[in-house]
Amino acid sequence: MTQSLRGAEIIVDHLIAEKVPYLFGLCGHGIVGLMDAALDRRDRIRTVSVHNEQIAGFAADAYYRVARQPAATFTSCGPGSINIQMAIANAMFDSSALLAITGNVPTQQFNKGPFQELGHHHQADFVTAMRPYVKRSFQAPRADMLPGLMRQACTAMVAGRPGPVHLDVPFNVFEERVEAGIESPEVWRKGVDWRSAAPAQAVERALSMLLEAERPLILAGHGCLVGDAAQALARASRVLGIPVATTPQGKSVLDDQDPLYLGPTGRDGGYPGNRATRGCDVLLALGTRFGDRGTSSWADGVTHSVGTRIIHVDIDPSALARNYATELGVLADAGTFLEQLAQEAQRHADLHPQRRAGWVTTTAHWRSLWRDALAPGQRSDEAPLHPGRVVADIAAVTPREAVVLSDIGQHHSWMVQQWPVREGGLFLQSGGSATMGFGVGGAIGAQLAAQDRPIVAVVGDGGMLMHASAVATAVEYRLPIVWVVWNNSGYVSIRDLQKGFYGQDREFATRFRDNGVEGALHSTDYALLAQAMGAQGLRVERAADLAGQLERAIRSNRPTVLDVRVNADAPRLTAGAWDMPPIAGPRPSFDPNPLHRG
Repeated sequence: MTQSLRGAEIIVDHLIAEKVPYLFGLCGHGIVGLMDAALDRRDRIRTVSVHNEQIAGFAADAYYRVARQPAATFTSCGPGSINIQMAIANAMFDSSALLAITGNVPTQQFNKGPFQELGHHHQADFVTAMRPYVKRSFQAPRADMLPGLMRQACTAMVAGRPGPVHLDVPFNVFEERVEAGIESPEVWRKGVDWRSAAPAQAVERALSMLLEAERPLILAGHGCLVGDAAQALARASRVLGIPVATTPQGKSVLDDQDPLYLGPTGRDGGYPGNRATRGCDVLLALGTRFGDRGTSSWADGVTHSVGTRIIHVDIDPSALARNYATELGVLADAGTFLEQLAQEAQRHADLHPQRRAGWVTTTAHWRSLWRDALAPGQRSDEAPLHPGRVVADIAAVTPREAVVLSDIGQHHSWMVQQWPVREGGLFLQSGGSATMGFGVGGAIGAQLAAQDRPIVAVVGDGGMLMHASAVATAVEYRLPIVWVVWNNSGYVSIRDLQKGFYGQDREFATRFRDNGVEGALHSTDYALLAQAMGAQGLRVERAADLAGQLERAIRSNRPTVLDVRVNADAPRLTAGAWDMPPIAGPRPSFDPNPLHRG
C-alpha cells in the first residue's frame, strides 16, 4: 500500500523496516530534513547526536562489529560530510557495514556554486569524494528513486564482504512528496543467503592436504570474525587436532586459553604464532589478505617461509593468490568453509592424530617459552607503569564478557601481542586503516550494541586528545564506558619507528614537549578533562593502584576516564618485523631459532 511521504520519511521508514536501531550523526543545514523525519519516529529508531562527525562513523562501525546489525550515520553537506570520511574509510578497510547518509545542496542550485557545494569538476560531487571509501555510492536526484535506492543500499552493505555504503541526498529531495510504499525486507529478500560455500571437491582436497601434513596450521584472519566463524573454527581445529594462529586483525576469534591457540602473527604478534607459521608445512589461511603487518612485510623466514603449501580461503576473490603462491585457492565464506571441513573430517575413520601429536606438543612448548618471557614485565612495579603490567592488570579485573577496544598507538602493539581474549568477550581494533579515534569513538557504538556488558577502551593520549568529545556524548546518553588512557606523552609508536629506522637520537616532533623547559615533556590532565565534561576522572601513577581503580570504575556504572601514566621507553619483546622499503626494520628481539623450520 502506498502513501504520500516526504523523501526523508521514505529513508527513515526504510531504516526502520531494516531494523536499523540507531542514527549517529551531527546536525547541519543540509541534513535537517532527515532529522525532522527522525524526530517523528524517535520511538522506533534512536538518534544519537555527537560532537564530531568522525565519532558518528566510529560508533556505527563498532556497533556493527558487536551487534552484526548495521546502523546509519547522518551528516550535512560541506565539512560535516568531509569530516566523516576518515571513519567511513576505517569501516571499509575492516569490512564493517553501515549506511552513511549525506545531505547535499538542492538540485535547483546544482552547478551554481552555492554554499558548500563540492562542484569543481561535477555538480554536487560528493559521490566522487566518497567513492574510494565505500562499497557503493548512490545519489538520489528525485524522491521517487529513494525506495529502490534504499533497497539496493541495504543489500549492498551486507552482501558478500560487508562494508559501508553511501547515500547522498540533495536538500529538496528530503522535502519532496511522492506516493511510495515501504516494502518489508522479509518480502523482497526472503530466502537470500549471501554466505558462499566451497565446492565439495575443494573441501576434500583441502582436508587431504591437511591430513597428509606433518606440521599443519590454521591461520584465522579478520574474515573469521566478520563471518562469525569462531565456533566453526574451534570445532574444525579440535576435530583435526591442528593448532591455530591468527592474524593481528583475527585476534579474539579464539579464547586465549584454548590449548591449540598460538596467538597472533606478524609485526605485533608473539613468538608461538610467528614460529609456527614459518615452521608449518601446510597452512590453511582463512579470511586474510596476507597484508604486511600480519606477515612481517613478507620477509621470508620471519612469519612465513618459502615452500609452505598454502590453502587460501576468502570471500573476496581479489585476495586469493595476491601476495603468496597458493596451491589451493577457495572462494568461500570462512565460517561456511570451516563447517564443511569439520563435517567432511568426521566422515573419515582415521584422521591420523598421531602424525600431528609431536607438532602440537612442540607448538605448546613455544607458547610456554613466550609466556615465561613476558612474565617479568607483567609483574613489574615500576613507575611510570610498565606497559606489560598495564595490559595484565586490565585483564585481571575486566569481566570475561567485556567488549575491549584498542585505539591506535604504541599501546595497540602491546594489546595485540599480550591481551588475553576470553570466550564470550570481544576485542575490537582498527586494522586495515589503523585510524586513531576508532577506539575512543567506537566505544559509543559498542556500548549501545552491548548494553549489559562492560565496555573498556584502551586508548593513547594522542588519540584521546583528538577525539575527547566522545566522553561528553557518553555523559549525555549515560553510557558507562571506561576509557583507559595510555599516557606516555606523545605519538610514541612513531617515535619508536623513528628510532628503529633512523637511529636512537632521531626522535623529532613525536613527543608532547614543554618548550619552556629544556627536555621536559607535557601531558594533558585527562582525568580533569573528563571531570569537566561530567564524567569520572582518575589519575593512576602507581602500578599497585591500576587494578583497583579500574575495577571500581567498571562497577560505578558511570562514564570514566583513567589517566594512566605509562613508561614510554619500556622495551617490548618482538617476534615479527615491519619494513618500509627501502628501509628494513629491526629483526625480532625474541627468536631462539630464527631459521630452523622443522
